Amino acid sequence: MALLKIARMGHPVLARAAEPVPDPAAPEIAALVGDMIETMEDAGGAGLAAPQVHVPLRLVIFHAPAHRNEGRAVPLTILINPIIEPLDGQRHVGYEGCLSLPGLTGAVPRFAHIRYGGFQPSGEWLEREAHGFHARVVQHECDHLDGVLYPMRMDSLASFGFADEVRKALEEQTR
Repeated sequence: MALLKIARMGHPVLARAAEPVPDPAAPEIAALVGDMIETMEDAGGAGLAAPQVHVPLRLVIFHAPAHRNEGRAVPLTILINPIIEPLDGQRHVGYEGCLSLPGLTGAVPRFAHIRYGGFQPSGEWLEREAHGFHARVVQHECDHLDGVLYPMRMDSLASFGFADEVRKALEEQTR
């Protein structure tokens, strides 16, 4: 296993659509998944897409800790060639960060209820429904596969800034 370099906003690999993975069960995909897991854990992220580690393939990993997902943990999940289907038109706005935009955050509208699917490294298909943070992290990571970074989804850049400054401002507003 190896820690991979994370591409930052501005790198061309983050601005283009990723290619489908021809064989989800290929040994090189399993090795990439292992390296991505180690990289995500080292960086303290909730998810990581292959383009973020300079590999333009349609592969994402993520998890949803219980404390961020209404008390329901979602274990580490791997999706190869994923699809997402919104299950209603309701959107929720929430603050997001990204390993490719270190130290920054912004308020992003996302579908509140989705169904997603993708291949596993075993070649089997996984399908789930998601709400809350779980739905948000899936949509965020899959956006990377289409060359979309979260600021492109924001309704207004007024909420975009350094995470520590935004956090302080939000705390002051709630006092």
